[in-house]
Amino acid sequence: MLSRVAESIYWMSRQVERAENLARFLEVTHNLMLDQPENLIDPWEPLVQVTADNDYFQEHYSVANADAVTQFLAFDSDYPNSMLSSLRQARENARGVRESLSSEAFEQLNSFYHFVNDASQHPALESPNVFFDKVRRLAIQWTGVLDSTMPRDIGWHFANVGRLIERSDKTSRILDVKYFNLLPRVEDVGTAVDDLQWSALLLAISGFEAYRRQHHLIDVDRVIEFFLFHRTFPRSILFCVAGADRSLGEIEGISKAEKNGAAKQLTSALRHELNQTSVKEVLAGGMHQFIDLHQSALNEIAEAMNHDYFHALAH
Repeated sequence: MLSRVAESIYWMSRQVERAENLARFLEVTHNLMLDQPENLIDPWEPLVQVTADNDYFQEHYSVANADAVTQFLAFDSDYPNSMLSSLRQARENARGVRESLSSEAFEQLNSFYHFVNDASQHPALESPNVFFDKVRRLAIQWTGVLDSTMPRDIGWHFANVGRLIERSDKTSRILDVKYFNLLPRVEDVGTAVDDLQWSALLLAISGFEAYRRQHHLIDVDRVIEFFLFHRTFPRSILFCVAGADRSLGEIEGISKAEKNGAAKQLTSALRHELNQTSVKEVLAGGMHQFIDLHQSALNEIAEAMNHDYFHALAH
């Protein structure tokens, strides 16, 4: 496969996943504002922190409220990581590799982009919850179409690695930021307020029902374990890293590499580390420190992908 094609497929998948995660965060936050008691927490500033682009936000927006953060994350065409910008870039990447995609996958992505672009012309959403639920469903539909029509060849594995690295990144970011904002006051522990906030965090990754089937009651340590180390839930950090590791193994095999590249080695090492780590160890060492190390590891993997494949495959 041409390095240009591999890179475009990888980034196309990452960018759609990025847009989906932003929609999830915004939908859950708008719902939380409807359900929580007034003035309990401010959920908007943490969403800006999730992006790690605080400087851009402060330069272009006056205050972190519902309208400003929604515009920033969903519709800001100048902000390269907004939902709209991500889908625009994903569509451009898809257009450059149409021969590697089914017509259904390209058409689904094209429709997805136009739905969000049309909404950006009237950013004062009448019903944000309905809109972001639709965006999330369109993203799931696109993933379903891609997985149902794309052979499990090297191209699909590049798409899978992109999707799972991005998903692991966003799952870790939302947990890192929300963890500190949702740590309950002593008087709130075990109350409906406490349950509401941690349930909202699970809803952001569509994990509420899966968590409740396993644990029934909301418990902070168990929620964190679910986010980080659940072996079968498709948005846990461990599941994402393990899936990316498997796909990189397939890519190495198809490429008939004499030895594993740096990206595969780093991903395997991260998978092993996650398998050997417990929630108690994470909390003892500090949640932010653990997530910061995870973010650094993902960045190293992304850099290694660039070196191993996108500028190393034969043109």
